[in-house]
Amino acid sequence: MPDEQMANPGGQPPAASAVPSPAARPLDTIDRSILRMLQTDGRASIRSVAERVHVSRANAYARINRLIDDGVIRGFGARVDQERAGQGASAYVTLKIVQNSWRTVREQLTALPGATHIALVSGDFDVLLLVHTKDNRELRELVLTRIQSIPEVLSTRTLLVFEETDLGPEQA
Repeated sequence: MPDEQMANPGGQPPAASAVPSPAARPLDTIDRSILRMLQTDGRASIRSVAERVHVSRANAYARINRLIDDGVIRGFGARVDQERAGQGASAYVTLKIVQNSWRTVREQLTALPGATHIALVSGDFDVLLLVHTKDNRELRELVLTRIQSIPEVLSTRTLLVFEETDLGPEQA
């Protein structure tokens, strides 16, 4: 990792395996400060991180690498304004799926264009999927043709997003 830039040109690291991860090490106040800083500016330099949290550059570098190695930091990326990026239609799609088919369904949903977040949840439905598409026509095609054709998907419900706001660490 270069000393001056924290950005990861590849975006996210490879997907984690299904093997459970070991128990996380406790985070101290310096680790939490580093996380908040990198959530606000993932391109922050090691030097600026070290100065802001009052540790040496070597210590900041070692802490960031430990947070990455421990899986606390899963990657670095950009927060995208979907509308400005040509993705004017957004929706949450809820899915009811065949029992015990989560891994198979997740694999297929991950491959969908525009899918940005997938969660296995409890309640009236099993999966919550956030998608961004160019327009409602593309959204309809995605839901009615691609998602509903997955054999393990029993039903879907689409919730259109009228407006969205990403909450950064300063709002959360």
